[in-house]
Amino acid sequence: MTKSATTSTPERKRGQGVKFVYEILRDDILNLALPPGSPIDEIQLAERLSMSRTPIREALVRLAGEGLVTTLPNRSTVVSNIDFLNMHQFFDALTLMYRVTTRLAAEYRSDADLAKIRKLQAAFGQAVDDQDALAMISCNREFHAAIAKAGRNPYYTGLFCRLLDEGRRVLRIYYSSFDDHLPRRYVDEHDDIIAAIDARDIEEADRLARQHADQIVLQIQRLIAEDRRQPISL
Repeated sequence: MTKSATTSTPERKRGQGVKFVYEILRDDILNLALPPGSPIDEIQLAERLSMSRTPIREALVRLAGEGLVTTLPNRSTVVSNIDFLNMHQFFDALTLMYRVTTRLAAEYRSDADLAKIRKLQAAFGQAVDDQDALAMISCNREFHAAIAKAGRNPYYTGLFCRLLDEGRRVLRIYYSSFDDHLPRRYVDEHDDIIAAIDARDIEEADRLARQHADQIVLQIQRLIAEDRRQPISL
């Protein structure tokens, strides 16, 4: 057996281990099972998952890159806080990216782009029917990321994906406001956006994207305002 053959298997296993840890921690953070500010104990996690601390540290680096965990000066790691004080700035940027990326998709999309967007929309609709909040979050992210990529501007795509990633816990709160029974009209909004992109109707795509973003923002703002005087598991 060659040297390269002997080294490829351990590397592949390590990569699988990192993915395994990443997905477990990501889901716990997004589902708020690990609330903001919660410490992440690498030793306990290693014992729980029966693996070394190396893949755990690599998974934490990936989560830190997505803004889900924060490494403190003492090198301990905690779940990142949700910055509610500056949420209005986040909403402004998010709404703008919804509009810009959807406009560009209507202008530059290909048939292959449309096929991918429709496939992701089908997955999102199924997640809504299943009342699977984590699947809804994932499918929604990929749906809008695919629209951004169809716009052919990698800078906008990169920024929008970063905002979508940073907003996943906020979106989890949004879905919880419906007890994960997301109204079907929000699935229909995606269908309307797809129709505008398909028709290459730039202005309609812009209008629908703004409307879609606005209703999400207003619902989250209302939820935060209602819960401000109540203990909430954030």
